[in-house]
Amino acid sequence: MKKVVVISTSLRAGSNSQVLAEKFAEGAKSTGNEIEFISLRGKDIKFCMGCLACQKLGACVIKDDVPYIMESVLNADVVCWATPIYYYEMSGQMKTLIDRMNAMYPKDYRFRDVYLLATATEDEEETPQRAETGLTGWIDCYPKSRLAGTLFCGGVTMPRDIEGNGKLQEAYKMGKNV
Repeated sequence: MKKVVVISTSLRAGSNSQVLAEKFAEGAKSTGNEIEFISLRGKDIKFCMGCLACQKLGACVIKDDVPYIMESVLNADVVCWATPIYYYEMSGQMKTLIDRMNAMYPKDYRFRDVYLLATATEDEEETPQRAETGLTGWIDCYPKSRLAGTLFCGGVTMPRDIEGNGKLQEAYKMGKNV
């Protein structure tokens, strides 16, 4: 049994990336894994100030919801990020959270496998590439971890457009195989 943390970074109710993330979590849970589903919707996540106090203190000086999320990620075996693609890049909320988790850098961590789920209005194969590059930049700072898988569903715009899409079954299978 693995501890799997799924982070849905969309702030939109009924977002396609969250529906995809929920299907991944459902697949992971079906094989007995412990799931923690974190939605950034409603979370207080402030911007990094670049003060680097976290490197000295081991924690960020900003008081918001990031420390709880960071602890969950540090103690997970698997981390799955789900993001809508905006202007061919990960959501701003996802990037802000990644920046704020800078305090993790000198700490020990359990996660080995990291997954990326992405959705977008655009449906070209290259649409999620910049988001993947951004996430691998974060992963590269944790050399015991790796990008274990990605899944992209394009052509979805309005909330819940993804329902009935075959990519949901792919997300379920990906989660089942973590």
